[in-house]
Amino acid sequence: MSYLTVEHLTKNFGGLSAVSNVSISVNEGELVGLIGPNGAGKTTLFNVLTGVYKPTQGKVILNKDGKSIELSKLPPYKITHQGVARTFQNIRLFKDLTVLDNVKIAMNQQAKYGLFGALTRLGKFYASEADIEQRAHEFLKKVNLDDLAYDLAKNLPYGKQRQLEIARAMATGAKLLFLDEPAAGMNPQETHALTEFIAKIRKEMDLTIVLIEHDMSLVMNICERIFVLDYGKLIASGTADEVKNNRKVIEAYLGEEE
Repeated sequence: MSYLTVEHLTKNFGGLSAVSNVSISVNEGELVGLIGPNGAGKTTLFNVLTGVYKPTQGKVILNKDGKSIELSKLPPYKITHQGVARTFQNIRLFKDLTVLDNVKIAMNQQAKYGLFGALTRLGKFYASEADIEQRAHEFLKKVNLDDLAYDLAKNLPYGKQRQLEIARAMATGAKLLFLDEPAAGMNPQETHALTEFIAKIRKEMDLTIVLIEHDMSLVMNICERIFVLDYGKLIASGTADEVKNNRKVIEAYLGEEE
């Protein structure tokens, strides 16, 4: 049984079909790419998968611990509670907070106090906050960002900001990560470092990853399977070699031969 199953997914905006009858599946532990020309519907698909948009038709099902959970019926915060997180095309860090605080915010589900405890700030509040801070430091060591813990997020190099955004998504407890153009705006050295970072966290944290990316070298190097969208429709899927030699994919990127 697939870890993530997308069944006949459609998302319409008025008379425009941004995603049309897309069915895909992702196995647990896979690293899968989602590619296509600009305007193909990739980010819209991510937005539906993570609850930002409700589908016009179709289902998104997460098969977890022997249960089938229909994500398409849940709001984004409840999807996060199921171990699903994402990043965005444009970096969305809390830029005036430290690296440590960005990660601590993502660990809010681990807090052992409620609204009353937060308002009164009794002993349980401080004990829980200390525990979260310790866990955040341990987590930053795992992702090699511990030496930057007290730096403001806005002062990090661009590549490190991307890594922090991915790390913050992981800190929610996610086992399924959706990465929306993680290498956007990076130079070749930063892209290489990011590729190694994604491969490292996937292996060490036992993650399932789906990524949108325009950098074909990154996609072809690390993705085990690739799905291709064009005008909202799934036009191809397979290994890197199968996809790059697919006639429909070549036409989508380069146009049809006269």
